[in-house]
Amino acid sequence: MTAHRPLLPWAVWGVAVAAYTVAIAGRSSLAALGPTAQEHFGIDATTLSMFAVIQLIVYASLQIPVGILLDRFGATRMILVGAVLMMIGQLAMATVLDVRLAILARVLVGAGDACTFISVIRLLPEWFSLRQLPIITQLTGLIGQLGQLVAIIPLAAVVGLSGWVTGFVGLAATGLLVALLGAVVLRDRPGDGTVLERLTRRPGRITREARSFAGHESTTELSAVAPPATEMIAIQSGKPPRRGLGFWVRIRRLLSLPGVRLAYWIHFTAPFAGNVFLLLWGTPFLVGGVGLSRAAASGLLSLGVISTMAAGVVLGPITSRFVERRVWVSVGVVLGIMATWIAVLVWPGSPPVWLLVVLVVIMPIGGPASMISFEVARSHTPRSFSGFGTGLVNTAGFIASLLVVMLIGLLLDVQGAGAPEDYSLGAFRVAFAVQIPLWVMGLVMILVEQRRTLRWMRRHGRRLQ
Repeated sequence: MTAHRPLLPWAVWGVAVAAYTVAIAGRSSLAALGPTAQEHFGIDATTLSMFAVIQLIVYASLQIPVGILLDRFGATRMILVGAVLMMIGQLAMATVLDVRLAILARVLVGAGDACTFISVIRLLPEWFSLRQLPIITQLTGLIGQLGQLVAIIPLAAVVGLSGWVTGFVGLAATGLLVALLGAVVLRDRPGDGTVLERLTRRPGRITREARSFAGHESTTELSAVAPPATEMIAIQSGKPPRRGLGFWVRIRRLLSLPGVRLAYWIHFTAPFAGNVFLLLWGTPFLVGGVGLSRAAASGLLSLGVISTMAAGVVLGPITSRFVERRVWVSVGVVLGIMATWIAVLVWPGSPPVWLLVVLVVIMPIGGPASMISFEVARSHTPRSFSGFGTGLVNTAGFIASLLVVMLIGLLLDVQGAGAPEDYSLGAFRVAFAVQIPLWVMGLVMILVEQRRTLRWMRRHGRRLQ
C-alpha cells in the first residue's frame, strides 16, 4: 500500500503537466511561423494577427464557464476534453486551406487550451500538501513552458523541412497520445477511478489503495493556508450560500472576498507583457523595429522562454518559504519589467543588444510571478468554488494581454506602420508604451486589495496575506 503513496501523485502530476505542455505548444504554434502561415493561407499581417486575437478571446471568455464545468465534472474529464479539442484543431490547421476554417481551427485550439490549465491547477491540491503546492505550481508552469520552445524550434524546423501538414499533424498526434495517457492515469483524487476504469466499472488495485501527500499539515498550517469555508461568502454577502447559484450571483459573491480580488489583479498585471511579446509582437518588434535578423530574434525569444523556466525554479521555493510575502514578490517582478521596458522605450536610437537581452530575460518572469495569483486565490476561495474561482482569476492576464495586443496593432495602424514594410522603431515605441498605464493601474489595485485583504483576515482570525 505504501508503495503507491509516493509514486501515484507524481504520475498524475506528470501526465497533467504533459497535457499542459501540449496546450502551450498549441497556443504558441504560430509564434515562429507567422511568415509561413501568411504564405500558406495567402493572408496579410492584419489577418494573421486575428489568429492570436481570436484565440485569446476564446481562451479568456471560456475560463469562467470551464471553471463551472470543472466544479461539476472534475479535472480529469476537463483535461481530456481539452486534449481532444486541441487535437481536432491541429488536424484542421494541418489540412484546411480556407482562412475561415483555419480561424475556426484556432478557436478549437483556444477552447482546448482553456480547458487545460485551470483543470491542472485544480488537480494539484488533491494530491500534494499545502506546503508543497507553491513549488509544484511553479514547476507546472516551468515545464509547461517547454511547449513554447517546441513551437519556436522543433515545430518550425519540422515545418521548414517536411511541410506545414507534417508539423501540425505531429502536434495532433502528440495531443492524442496525451489524451490516451490521461484516460489511464489521471484521477481527480485518491480513490477515484480513471476514465477507463469508470467506463469499464472495474477500479484497479492502484486506485483502491491510492494515497496522496495532501491532508497531513498541522492545525497551525491549515489555519494559515487552507481555503476558507464556503460560509465565508455568506459573511460578506449577508446571505447563506446555496447550490445552483446563478452565474452573476456566483461571480458577485466570490468577488466579495478581497483575497480573490487581490489574486485577480496580480494575474492581470504580471504576465501580459511576456504574453504579448512571445505570442505575437516580439518578432515584428525585434526584426521590423530594432532591425535584428530573424535568427537573432528567434534566439532572443528562446532565451525568454528559458528565463521563464529558470524563474519558476527560483520563485517556487521563495513563495513556499515566505508565503506571507508572496504578493510583494509579484509586485517587485512587475516593477522590474516596467523599468526595463521604459529603458528600452526611452533609449536614444536603437537599443543595444545587451539591453534587449535584459528585456527578454526579465519580461517573461511575469509569467511565473502570475502563478502566485493562484496560490493567493487558493487561500481565499472556498473549495466548492475553486474551479470557478481559478477560472475567474485566470481571465485577468489574458484580458490584459488581449487589450495590449489589439492596442499595439491599432496604434501601429494609426501611425501608418501596420504592414511589415512600414514597421519602424519609433512607431513600435509609441505602440508598446500602451503597457505603462495598465501596469500602473494593476499595481495600484494590488496595493489597495492587499490592504483590504489584510484587514479582512485580521477580522476573521486568519494571518495569511
